[in-house]
Amino acid sequence: MATRGIPQLRKLRIRYCEHGGSSAVVREYLSHGAHLIDFAKSNPHIAVIVKPRNGHHPYIQGEYLTGQSKQICVKNQPEKRVKEVMTMLKNTSGRKVVRLGGKAVRGDCPSIQGVWTPMLDLKGSKFDIDIVGGG
Repeated sequence: MATRGIPQLRKLRIRYCEHGGSSAVVREYLSHGAHLIDFAKSNPHIAVIVKPRNGHHPYIQGEYLTGQSKQICVKNQPEKRVKEVMTMLKNTSGRKVVRLGGKAVRGDCPSIQGVWTPMLDLKGSKFDIDIVGGG
């Protein structure tokens, strides 16, 4: 995601185990390097770092311009999910999600308009309008 035209993701780290079963899909994704190379070419502002980390589950970590980082585990996830995580990290700003406002506003009175039903759909109806002179 870009804030004021500046992409926020700076580094994308892919960590995986060279032997563990939970990293099998990540290893397969990396061995078919065309996907990763295409991602890196289409996003030259992102440094893609791939490092083995033996004895641990695989994860993808994004480091942002703001100094924040997000880490998402991709243990035993399909290849499609690995691509989704990379795209999701690219499209987020790295900021914490903050709830805006307070409690939801609830009224004591029911709606004046009432509840909508399909019977109220007046799309094809014709209306006669008479202009009365207020003279």
